Amino acid sequence: MTEPTPVPLDEVDLADIDRFAADGGPWGMFHTLRHEDPVHWNDEQDAGGFWAVTRYDDIWAVEKDTETFTSEEFVNLEEVAPELRDDRRSMLEMDGPRHQALRSLIQREFSPRNLMKNYEAFLRELTKQTIDAALEKEEFDFIEEISADLPIQVLARLLDVPRSDTPQLIAWGNELVANTDPDFTEHRLDTPESEEWAHLPFRSPTIQEVWDYGRALRDGRVGGEGTDLVSLLANKMPSDGIPLTDRDFDNYFSLLVIAGNETTRHAISNIMFGLLDQPDQLAAVMADPSLIASGLEELLRWASPVYHFRRTATRGVELGGKQVGKGDKVVMWFASGNRDESLFEDPYRIDVTRKNVDNMTFGKGSPHLCLGSNLARMEVRIVFEELLPRLSSIELNGEPKRIRSNFINGMKAFPVKVGLA
Repeated sequence: MTEPTPVPLDEVDLADIDRFAADGGPWGMFHTLRHEDPVHWNDEQDAGGFWAVTRYDDIWAVEKDTETFTSEEFVNLEEVAPELRDDRRSMLEMDGPRHQALRSLIQREFSPRNLMKNYEAFLRELTKQTIDAALEKEEFDFIEEISADLPIQVLARLLDVPRSDTPQLIAWGNELVANTDPDFTEHRLDTPESEEWAHLPFRSPTIQEVWDYGRALRDGRVGGEGTDLVSLLANKMPSDGIPLTDRDFDNYFSLLVIAGNETTRHAISNIMFGLLDQPDQLAAVMADPSLIASGLEELLRWASPVYHFRRTATRGVELGGKQVGKGDKVVMWFASGNRDESLFEDPYRIDVTRKNVDNMTFGKGSPHLCLGSNLARMEVRIVFEELLPRLSSIELNGEPKRIRSNFINGMKAFPVKVGLA
C-alpha cells in the first residue's frame, strides 16, 4: 500500500460508509485529518456529529481516560436512546468496577500462560487441518477457507459447541458486525427501516436468535463443572457480588460470538492481503518464517481490523487544541493511529523488521483492552507459521471486495491462487 492521495479537508466525511468500501478506502481522509485537523468535527446526517480523533497520542489520551471519555453512552456511531441503553448494554458499554467485574469472569482463560498450556497445541493442529483442506485446491477464497474457518473453530472450542454449528455462528457474526453491508443483512443499520429494531443491539432481529442459542447452552450447564466460557458465565459469580441477569448473559454471549470471530478473521485476511501487496515482505517471511513471530506486532499494526470506537465526553475538555463539549461524541480512529507518521516511519509500508511496534490494534493497555487479544495474536501467528512454509507462491486470483462498513476493516471476497512448496 503506497501513501494515499490526500482528500481535501472539506471533502472528508467519515460518516459516509460508502467511502470505506470504495477504491482507496478511508486512508486518504485519515491522512488529511492527521496532517491538517487531527481533532476534527464531522457532521452526521441525522445524529449531530462527532469529533474524529486521528493521531496516535490523542487517541491514546481518550482511550485511557475513562472518567473524561466514557463508554457508558455507547461505543459506536449509532445514537442509542437513553431508555434503550440498559437493555442493549454489554460489557463494552461499561466503565469502572462493574466493567472490571464482568471482564474478570473469563479473563484468566485468555492469559498468555493459560493459552500456551491449553490452546497452543490444539490451535496448531486445528490450523494444520484447516490449511490441509484449503490447499487441496489450487484456487480458493482465502477468507472462506482459512481466515474465517480457523477463528470460528477456536470459538466453538471455547464455547464447547459442535463444529456443525460453526456456519451459523459465522453467519450471525457477519450479519451483526457488517450490519451496513447489504450482502450480509436485510436490516441495514443506516436505513430508516432499522428504527423498528432500535431496541435491539445492532438494530437487528437476528440478535434474538443468538440470545436463544446462548440461553439454551447456558441452561444446560447451570450447576455443572465445565470450564468452557458458557459454563463460566452460567456458574461463576462476578467479583462485585452482583449476579448476571438474563440480559447481562445475552449481551455477554453475543459479544463473545462476534469478538471471538470477526476481529481475528479480518486481521488474518488483511495481513495476507498486505503481504501480497508488498511482495518483498512476503518473500522475507517465506524465506525466514521466524519473522512472523518477531514481526507480529508490525503485521497487526498494518492490519487494523477495527476502524474505530467511540466515547462520550463527560465534561468540557481541550483535546488536540479543540474544545470538546460535555456530551459530545469522540471517536477514536485506531486504524489512523496505526498509520501515524509521528510514531511509525513510512507507515503505509509493512516492515517485519520494525522494532518496538506499539500498535493500538487491540486497545493498547487501556481498561478496554480486548479480552481476546492474546488469543488473537496466537491465532494469527500460528496461521502464518503453518501456511507460508507450505507455499511456493500465492497471488490474487480476482478482485477482492471490501465490507461496506466504517467500523470493521475487512474483506468479504479474497480469491487467491497458490503453488505448493
